[in-house]
Amino acid sequence: MQLLHTMLRVGNLEESLKFYTEVLGMKLLRQKDYPDGKFTLAFVGYGDESDHTVLELTYNWGVEQYNLGDAYGHIAIGVDDIYATCDAIKARGGKVSREPGPMKHGSTVIAFVQDPDGYKVELIQLGNQSNSSQKVAARSVS
Repeated sequence: MQLLHTMLRVGNLEESLKFYTEVLGMKLLRQKDYPDGKFTLAFVGYGDESDHTVLELTYNWGVEQYNLGDAYGHIAIGVDDIYATCDAIKARGGKVSREPGPMKHGSTVIAFVQDPDGYKVELIQLGNQSNSSQKVAARSVS
């Protein structure tokens, strides 16, 4: 078995595509309109669907907003330099809703960003956690 994709319903497909491709650096892998069903599917990700889990963005024509509910949590993306990634996201117009820092009750360095529909995307520092701890200390001093 293989996890293929996660589907998110979006209210404005163009805004969502801009966020996931231009702000988070994913690629638009494929997109198709389904006129009989009045919806469009767009698949985005960091690599080919045969090797990577991707996001399916579903736009139901004419639906501009969804109630996100309280059961959904977030998508998680591993990054090499969480501080540079958050700076780049902000420079591209993205919203960082939780600045990088250690998670509560742990040492893993995380941050959160939000897409145009309010879905949360967690960024998790990969690799050497001690480098992240040094950056936390350096940023608190400055």
